[in-house]
This record gives sequence, C-alpha cells and structure tokens, in this order.
Amino acid sequence: MTQSTEKKSLVKSGLLLSLMTFLSRIMGLLREMTKAAFLGTSAYADAFGIAFMIPNLFRRLFAENSISVAFIPTFRGYLEDDRDAGTHAAIQLFISSTLTLVSFLTAIVTVLGILAAPLIVPIFYGRGADADILAETAFLTRIMFPYLFVISAAAFLQGILNGCNSFAPSGFTPVLFNGIVVAVTYFLTPQLPNPEHLPQEALAARAMAFGVLTGGCFQALFQWPFVRKTGWKTTLTGLRNAFTNPGTRKVVALIVPTIIGMAAYQLNDLVSTAIAGKTGTGTVSSLQYSLRLQELILGIFAVSIGTVILPDLSGLAKNQKWREFNEMLVQAIKIIALITIPVTFYSLVSGRELISLVYKTKNFDDRSVALTLSVFRFHIAGLFFIAANRVISPAFYAQGNTKLPTLAGIICFGANIALAFLLSFPMKGNGIALALTLASFVNTACLFLFMRKMPSMDMRGIAKKMLGCVVRTTCFSIIAAAPAFFVRQLLVRAAAGRGRLLAYGIPVLGTAAVFAAVGIALLVLFRDETAAAVSAKLRGKFRRKA
Repeated sequence: MTQSTEKKSLVKSGLLLSLMTFLSRIMGLLREMTKAAFLGTSAYADAFGIAFMIPNLFRRLFAENSISVAFIPTFRGYLEDDRDAGTHAAIQLFISSTLTLVSFLTAIVTVLGILAAPLIVPIFYGRGADADILAETAFLTRIMFPYLFVISAAAFLQGILNGCNSFAPSGFTPVLFNGIVVAVTYFLTPQLPNPEHLPQEALAARAMAFGVLTGGCFQALFQWPFVRKTGWKTTLTGLRNAFTNPGTRKVVALIVPTIIGMAAYQLNDLVSTAIAGKTGTGTVSSLQYSLRLQELILGIFAVSIGTVILPDLSGLAKNQKWREFNEMLVQAIKIIALITIPVTFYSLVSGRELISLVYKTKNFDDRSVALTLSVFRFHIAGLFFIAANRVISPAFYAQGNTKLPTLAGIICFGANIALAFLLSFPMKGNGIALALTLASFVNTACLFLFMRKMPSMDMRGIAKKMLGCVVRTTCFSIIAAAPAFFVRQLLVRAAAGRGRLLAYGIPVLGTAAVFAAVGIALLVLFRDETAAAVSAKLRGKFRRKA
C-alpha cells in the first residue's frame, strides 16, 4: 500500500469514525429521552443514575483506558515485528494472556461489586434516605455490575480491531448499545412481573438496567466475527501465563500510572453524584439530563476539532515548525469560541423550550423541566471552557507532554469537588453545575499558565488573540440574543397548545433562525476573520466536490 493510499484510507476511517461518534451521541440522547419519558426526575431516576454510574466508572478507568493507552500500542509493536511463525505464535499468546487477565480481574471486581452493593449505595444518599429506594438502588447496581465484565471483553475486542486498523465495527457498537437499551426499556417495562406492586417508574428502571446489560453483551458479540476475520483467536490461557507474559506485564506497567491521572478526572462524576444525591430527589437525574445535552454539543464540535488537529500539531511539533503550530492552535480556539459562545447565549434564551422539546413527555413534567433547566443554565455557561480544554490539551500531547495536562486535570478535580461541597447545600443542583463550570475555567487557566514551561508555545500571543476573539464573539452573541429573546416570547404564545413538537419546536427553530441571522449579519458586517476563514474552506470543499 502506497503512502498516499494509506493516508486516504486513514482519512476515510477517521471520517467514518466521526460519523459513528455523531450517531452515538444522537442515540445517547435518545436513551436519555427514553429515561426521561419513563422515569422523569423521580427517586427511581436517581436510583438508576447512581446504579449505572458505579460500574460505568470502572469501565472508563480500566476497560477503555487500558485498551487505548496500553494494549493497542503494545499490540501494534508486536504486529510490526511479525516476521515469522514464532513471532506470530508469541502475538497469539499475548492476546490470549491479556484476555485471560482482563477476564479474571473484571470477574473478581464484578463479584465484589455485586456483594458490596448494599454497602456502596448509601454513600450516595443523605441521612434518612428511604429504605426502599436504597434497596432498589442496590438491586439495580447488582443487575448492572456484570456490564463491567462484558464491556471489558468488548473493549478488548475493540483493541484488536483498532490495532489491525479496523475502526467501523467498534465505532458502531455504542450506537448499537444505546439502541438496545431503548428497545429493551420499551419492550420489557410492561412485561416485568410485579408481585411487590411497585410503581411503574421502578419497573422501567429495572427494564432499563436489563437493557444496559443486554446492550453490553451485544457490543462484545457484534465485534467477535470481525475479530475472527483478522485471523487472531480469542482463546484463554492459564493464569500463570497471563501474569508472566512479557506483553501483559508491559500492558500493566503502562496502565498503572495512567489510571492514577485518569482517576482524578473520572472521580469527578463519582463525588459530584454522591454530593448531588444528598441534596434532594431529582438532583442526580436532572444533572445527568443537562450534561447529556451539553455532551451532544461537545461531541459534535469540540471533540471532533481536538481529534482532527492532534495529528497536524504532532507533525508540526516533530518538524519544529512552532510558528505554524501556534497559529493552528489559535485558529482552533477561535473556531471553538465562534461555535460555543453563541450556542451558550442561544441556550440561555431558549433553554426551557429546548429541554421541553427533547425531554418533556409522560413522567417528565413541568417540575422536571424546571429542575433540569435550572442546572442546565449553570452547565452551559462553562461550555466554552470545557471545549477549549479539549483543544488546548492536544497541543501538549503533540509535544509528548502528558504530565502538564494531567496536572491541570487533577487541579480541576480538586477545585470542582471543593466548590461542589461549598455550593451544593445553599444552591443544591445549581451549585454542583456551577462548580463544574468554575472548575473548567480553572483547568483552562492552568493550561495557559503551564504554557510558560513550553518554550515552543507563545502563551502571551495565544492568550491575547483568544481573549480578543472571546470578547468580540460575546458582544455579537449578546446583540443577537436580544431580538431572539423577544421573538421567542411571541412564538411561545403563538404555538401554545399545538402539541409538544409544534409548541416547543416552533419557538426553538424560530428563535434559532433569528439568532443565527443577526449573528451572521454581524460577522459579515464587521468582517470577522475566523468566520471568513471557515467560510472560505467550506466553499473550497464544495467546489472540489462539484
């Protein structure tokens, strides 16, 4: 395969993976919409959120992290040395040893999690919590803890496929997972036996928990035929081989320090949820609904831009083209500002209709809308900082520096937890959402301060250009928000009583059209350089396609 063909293949794979990621975010939103319809912001919605978060935390720390950071690089190193039958046999033994080790360790953690569920669950509730809700949360945790085992197997299969440059099957599995959770919830909720005369929300939470476990199993089963096509076998070996294999020992050596850094970031969810659970019914679920909307925006824009610029930044860093390196970073930050700041102001204007359009149905009533809207306004205020962090961190990674972004993440974690403790009791869920926004700002500030330790990065120049773009875009967004606010009021009154889709969809689309029209007019009138550059690139792509 020529270098040009290989590059085109990687670009094609990258585009396909981006499409899969987008579909996954959409399906994730549909999953949350299903949860909203069946559970609303009830105590059972909080119970499901807590129960799912516990095994999901271990998944993020050990399954995904281990595969991406440790297994794939080691596996790729073996593949590059695969010259004879002896080497091929060594690779197969490494695969079998790693699968055995992953299966053994996750099985132990799963069993311990199931046994300890009644002891873990009370950590997430305040004193005087309802005994029935505690018992139900423990029951849901026990249903979903085996998800850790099956999703770790799925992550291992993904590692083999990605190591062999096959990305589409593993990219599709999150879409499959979310679709199965939705389908199982709708199918199983009315079918579950109810000798205890539990409310409908409790049955729906159980159905959704079974959906999570079923979805995890299908994530693994779906990838297995594709792994077989690569020629590698997914067999087990003895525990002695698993613990003594040089490849698995190298994987473990790579995992341990990374987990320490990742733990700080992932523990944010754990501690924030524990604090939220003590502030009242509905806080945990409303925070999760709000974050899902925010993650959809981040998934479409910030993560994509951060992923796309990393290879280019790495190439510029390798060739020591620091002027171009800094220019690309500044341009990426400006694009992020041009997207996220207007989205923030639009969301502040139309948040109620947006949340109602997405979530309001069945058990997600006016109280649920008000609760979610309240925390969403504080969450969305930090959108730019969260997105900027996803773009600035790759600039450090491109230069082989993972310590400084990790340190910034640890500081962010400390700030978030301290602020959440201070703000949660006077402000409840709003305080926890505000804490995340302020901590994200602290993370951005730390990354800029750490640029001083990197002679290749022009901290002053980048900060000056970013600040100018932020101020300019903020002013434009405030101006665009004013007519949008008044149009929203007219559209809400005009569309009232026309059914959910029209009653909320018309204000959402109409307000967006007015906001966008005014915003684009301002960008054109004042000849915004970033908008002009993006527009020129898009026109160039369309011309080439034509």
